[in-house]
Amino acid sequence: MKSIAAKSIAVVGGGITGVTTAYALAKRGFLVTLFEKNRYAAMETSFANGGQLSASNAEVWTHWSTILKGVKWMLKSDAPLLVNPTPSWHKLSWFAEFIGNIPHYRRNTIESTRLAVAAREHLFAWAQAEDVDFDLKKAGILHIYRDKKGFDHAGEVSKLLAEGGLARRAVTPLEIKAIEPTLAGTYYGGYFTESDSTGDIHKFTSGMAAAIERMGVTCRYEQNVVALRSDGRQASVTVQVGAEQSVHHFDGLVVCAGVESRSFASQLGDRVNIYPVKGYSITVNLPDAHSQMAAPTVSLLDDETKLVTSRLGLDRFRVAGTAEFNGYNKDIRADRIRPLIEWVNQCFPGINTRQVVPWAGLRPMMPNMMPRVGKGRLANVFYNTGHGHLGWTLSAVTADMIGQVVADNYLTRKVVFPSTANDLQVNPQH
Repeated sequence: MKSIAAKSIAVVGGGITGVTTAYALAKRGFLVTLFEKNRYAAMETSFANGGQLSASNAEVWTHWSTILKGVKWMLKSDAPLLVNPTPSWHKLSWFAEFIGNIPHYRRNTIESTRLAVAAREHLFAWAQAEDVDFDLKKAGILHIYRDKKGFDHAGEVSKLLAEGGLARRAVTPLEIKAIEPTLAGTYYGGYFTESDSTGDIHKFTSGMAAAIERMGVTCRYEQNVVALRSDGRQASVTVQVGAEQSVHHFDGLVVCAGVESRSFASQLGDRVNIYPVKGYSITVNLPDAHSQMAAPTVSLLDDETKLVTSRLGLDRFRVAGTAEFNGYNKDIRADRIRPLIEWVNQCFPGINTRQVVPWAGLRPMMPNMMPRVGKGRLANVFYNTGHGHLGWTLSAVTADMIGQVVADNYLTRKVVFPSTANDLQVNPQH
């Protein structure tokens, strides 16, 4: 049996997935080098998401209702789901595969739930072990519904969540008010998941990035990866800094590059059909005591607007959501930010919204809404990417899974996947 202690592994990407993957590999004794194009970790999609660690939001989007909403809202600039009608081969092929995965909606929702529940144990344990403060709040997540149709659909989803190991309960309008007294408006009903939580993804990832450096991981920031190569036994990472290029050699590599993973996979002979789905957020600063009292402490998901909230410490309130299919575009559009601010004004009228910080990021989404976790075509190439809207929620468990897959590969044992791994492992030829 070979030792893994001398094996060198490159991790490409310094967001939540890359940093947790580096951590899981370093814990197993690998010599890890992490490459990130930005000056710091967590400066892209892991910078300002909705903050929810939400097993209760594990329902995949591969449902006919998603297609119908996309068509209905196509010309509505402030719609929760917006599809740019301009065609591209990537977009068309992605949606064709998305539709092809609709029959797997039930199975994948249950699987996502199971993963999300398992992820909590790893994430909380890692944060405690490394003394990472990330504004963790274990106050549950409340889903609110404005009509019977949405509430009834949530009841069906709850059955799938239960099969995945998550308990949540239906609540009346009066119970909604008791759970979160600051919420204004009229609602048909809700579902409350007491075991869910929230936190600041950027603070967590930054804290874990400091932890992996203490563990001996080499973090190469401001390194723009331009090429990945492998012959199955040795891998190389070509980076560009200014006008200079350099090549670094490793025993293996793990691609955790978010929306860039598709192009890197192509260089390595794999097809990872990730599409960038833009999401927006606002961080509302709460500078005065009145705003702090008027902001919710329980995390929310408003089904009609598809917005989620998180209270980050005493003086910040995060609101995030929307899905925009518009290619590799990170522009922050005023017509997409305005509905988020208006929602805060309507639902929490006591909050002062003079100090609002807008942000947009690209979720890396696979057509089946399941992350790509596992081996590539070549023996020393691995993937942990494509987590979509659940990157923060699933990150710790998929990092641990890929860490074990890589370890098993180099220990020359027969790889025994977790029960989900075969579902997450996409056939490299498809």
